[in-house]
Amino acid sequence: MTVEPMFIEGKPFTAVTVKLPKTTLLVVSNDVGYIMCGALDVDLLNEKLADRNIISGRAVGVKTIQQLLDAPLEKVTDASAAYGWRAGLIGKEALLLIS
Repeated sequence: MTVEPMFIEGKPFTAVTVKLPKTTLLVVSNDVGYIMCGALDVDLLNEKLADRNIISGRAVGVKTIQQLLDAPLEKVTDASAAYGWRAGLIGKEALLLIS
């Protein structure tokens, strides 16, 4: 597992990579929200944890942090709409909206 600080247009974030058997979990976050690889269960966050208003989105088919930043978000939580997040928004652009 690696946890590294990173900056996007001068804004601070944390990049987390967890290597597991046959898959790698990828997350980029700050104190407001995060984007993650396809392992993120957006429906669970929207349905079972809706009261938490989690700001999150997932991109599928990504294998590196850079790919996660460059990929369009396939799905976002309902609470993310308050920050202008929507499916199709590029990961890096979504993060800048919460910085």
